[in-house]
Amino acid sequence: MSIEVGSVVEGVVTGITNFGAFVELSGGETGLVHISEIADTYVKNVNDYLSMKEEIKVKVISIDNDGKIGLSIKQLDDEDKKTPKVPFEEQMKQFIKESDERQQDLKKSIESKRGGSSRY
Repeated sequence: MSIEVGSVVEGVVTGITNFGAFVELSGGETGLVHISEIADTYVKNVNDYLSMKEEIKVKVISIDNDGKIGLSIKQLDDEDKKTPKVPFEEQMKQFIKESDERQQDLKKSIESKRGGSSRY
């Protein structure tokens, strides 16, 4: 089976280290899921996310000249989480609304600390 960068493949976790997990792919090749490519959040311990002999889907993110295969679980999740694009005008309208609310809250807080007298 030919593995290409960008393809999604299935594999089995064959080794877990402090820097990532080794995954044997269906074609017999072995690749590494680096600790930074396991989840969107901070990963302190790989064992919290993966276990030995666990079957997982991974995305091939690199194949170097030595034949080392770089894999990612995080980028696989990113494909599923693509959000619909919000028009710029809607984003700006939402930003202005939230900004005005924060300004009002800040103004009220400052006035209450001064004793409530408003000069405006």
